[in-house]
Amino acid sequence: MMHHFSTRQKIIVMLAVMSGLFLVALDQTIIATALTSIVEEFKSFSSLGFVVTAYMLTTTITVPLAGKLSDMYGRRPLLITGVTVFTLGSLLSGMSPSVEWLIAWRALQGIGAGIITSQAFTIVGDLFSPRERGRWQGLIGAVFGFSSVVGPLVGGWLTDGQHFFGLTTDWRWTFFINVPIGIIAAIVIIMNLPNIKHDSKHYPDYKGAALLSLALAAVVLAVDNTKVVFAGLIENGISLTAIQVTLWAIAVLSAIFFVVQERRAKQPILPLSFFKNQTYAILTIVTLLFGAAFMGSILYLTQFNQQVYGASASDAGFMLLPMVGGMMLSSITTGQLVSKFGRYKPFIITGFSLATLSILALVTLQPDTPYWHEAVIMAFAGLGLGMAMPILSLAVQNEFEQKDLGAATSSVQLFRGLGSTVGTAVFSGMLTMGIISAVGQPNDIPYIQTLKESPASAQLLSGDIDADTLLRINQQTTTIREQADNAFAKIPSAEAREAAQKQFTTQQDDFSKDVVAAFTESLHHIFLIGAGLMAIGLAAVTFIKNKQLRSGVKATPGE
Repeated sequence: MMHHFSTRQKIIVMLAVMSGLFLVALDQTIIATALTSIVEEFKSFSSLGFVVTAYMLTTTITVPLAGKLSDMYGRRPLLITGVTVFTLGSLLSGMSPSVEWLIAWRALQGIGAGIITSQAFTIVGDLFSPRERGRWQGLIGAVFGFSSVVGPLVGGWLTDGQHFFGLTTDWRWTFFINVPIGIIAAIVIIMNLPNIKHDSKHYPDYKGAALLSLALAAVVLAVDNTKVVFAGLIENGISLTAIQVTLWAIAVLSAIFFVVQERRAKQPILPLSFFKNQTYAILTIVTLLFGAAFMGSILYLTQFNQQVYGASASDAGFMLLPMVGGMMLSSITTGQLVSKFGRYKPFIITGFSLATLSILALVTLQPDTPYWHEAVIMAFAGLGLGMAMPILSLAVQNEFEQKDLGAATSSVQLFRGLGSTVGTAVFSGMLTMGIISAVGQPNDIPYIQTLKESPASAQLLSGDIDADTLLRINQQTTTIREQADNAFAKIPSAEAREAAQKQFTTQQDDFSKDVVAAFTESLHHIFLIGAGLMAIGLAAVTFIKNKQLRSGVKATPGE
């Protein structure tokens, strides 16, 4: 352990760790604003899902593996490797000559991201006693909150094209910006973080790693962009349902064999004995539910701001500031209070209660709701989420010896990531089904039929017209209307021109009204389920014992 470090040394190490974690958190949001430009340059909309899925897949797989490896070989080499791989992946992503290479380098980025994420929370446990960890876990939570606002703003700003030192930025700079930060973080870690490992003999669990990777990969591919990833098989007559059922079967079988292997392994990646600990078992379920509810509910507020208020991608991110401000404030404050009082259960219960009620209150949002109404709800949701989220890792760390800290902490990140992945995919499917059910067959909509007759809209309507297409069309209302006005201007007769414009405007307004109404109604269902998941998590937390956080440096679990 590194509890003997001076305060100055600890702060330097934590600044380097949080710099690396900031890169990962920033990359999750900054890329969103660049996707449209990436598609335009490479002219490959069908590959859009791969850009996101490749990163998420390798990150999910890497987190638990890196956590266990750090227990064996130490945090320092793993963290340096993670920052190096992520920085290299960012540089190569920005230099990608094609979308295929971009997908490959994004996968490499994801490996680095998984290593950094697993180590950042664990190093807090190496540097500080459980009683001291609260304030630092709170600061880490604030880093995530800050990045969720900075990401869309910086991403939009760079993608729009800025000029300095004779250079013009574009979407590639959303990756290049990671390079200098990554280099500085790596140098600071190399110079200041010693290597401490706990296992004298190493028996890497290769079979367990392979089975866990296969199970996680199957789950991610079954719920995220399955139609895009397996487009070739679908074109050859294999149904999407058959592919998803096969992937789930692979995931279940791999998980069963993984459990069997972990019983036999000398140094298992995820020791099954962890689940004998009541607090750990309950928090595993809570973290899974939290990930699904948080990402599946709050994430869609960005789309609500774009569809209802007509905000741009960067503006929509900026409109989340009340929630992020609440998260940062409560994360930092709660961390201080937990360290002061030495108890975490009351803060988790209070945070989950506030978050549950806030997500439930999102059901009151309507197309004509003023923004301040949403802002107030988001502020309270941020306060609740910021209070509960950072403390979950702290509660798990308090249950285990130092030698198991990497595996235990990374498992929390694993289950949160799985919850987010599955929750987002399920809610996305609900949103799509809800919109199509409300508006009917897209090809029968008068506005869509009119757009099909326009050469300018041919690319927008290429392929199947689904809910995502309808939402994209609604977002581009102003651009489409300008294109239509230019086309109407060529009509010689003023009377015919005015009639055509009036008919088009009426169709567009009706379309926008119907899509926004359907979108809002579908979101209400998502918010209700998200609140329900939060409520189940809240009920589970009540069964946790209200333990005292350890204040000494002994590597023994607290009671």
